[in-house]
Amino acid sequence: MSNEPLLNLELPGFKKVKSGKVREVFDLGERLLFVATDRISAFDCVMPNGIPRKGEVLTRISYFWFNRTAETVPNHLASRPGDPLPAGLEKFSGVLAGRSMVVKKARPLAIECVVRGYLCGSGWKDYQKTGALCGIKLPAGLRECERLPEPLFTPATKAETGHDENISFEQAREITGGGLAEQARALSLKIYAAAAEYARQRGLIIADTKFEFGVADGKLILIDEVLTPDSSRFWPADQYEPGRGQPSFDKQFVRDYLETLSWNKQPPAPALPPEVVAQTTGKYLEAYQRLTGRPL
Repeated sequence: MSNEPLLNLELPGFKKVKSGKVREVFDLGERLLFVATDRISAFDCVMPNGIPRKGEVLTRISYFWFNRTAETVPNHLASRPGDPLPAGLEKFSGVLAGRSMVVKKARPLAIECVVRGYLCGSGWKDYQKTGALCGIKLPAGLRECERLPEPLFTPATKAETGHDENISFEQAREITGGGLAEQARALSLKIYAAAAEYARQRGLIIADTKFEFGVADGKLILIDEVLTPDSSRFWPADQYEPGRGQPSFDKQFVRDYLETLSWNKQPPAPALPPEVVAQTTGKYLEAYQRLTGRPL
């Protein structure tokens, strides 16, 4: 496996239908090919240099959680790690190995399904201003990163550019339809509770996470990525201490570095120094090993 980060990808002969902050999506006819690059974004800006092996970690962790949650909710996986690539893609095996998955097509819900178990990030800022978290009133006197009385479902809009915006559950119902919103909320909270308990036994706190759901064959399914360091905040349980920011196994490490600069958080983003890149790769690999019990 190359130590050079994969930042851009074209697969001649295959139509790219989407290029996100991290993923490239190609049309395979009945299926889609998801490829996780090593790009990393912070403050809604993609950094000019990437994090080696990050895409591999994201893909392997998603496979791990899709497998663990399959009995709770069906998902979009149409391949397993190590399966042969679909016809015509074999010649790209070197670049796709470990970082790609073949998935079913689905109609994505137009909301982000966010579950928060701890008071941090934008939720902490919201609470300081309003005493509430995304419009949900909380007890007074909570500290930064404190565990919430119960996990909260706080949906958000999906922004192609710029920031996602938090919305109320009623707004989520209006956007997706009441039945789908109710299902998505119940499943999000159920998956989070089970995953948080599993991770805690392995020394990790999942502070919050973001799920994506879609509709395929008339059913709600789990899509995109799931419970990765890009879509979640992972904290080491043995260092947890409310009242301050927490060390983490996600890209918070990059955010913290960027906060030390005079950068205005607008493109172009500054290049990350080699030591930040190396330590971030280490954080992602350690998150995988802690969750799965084996090195990558």
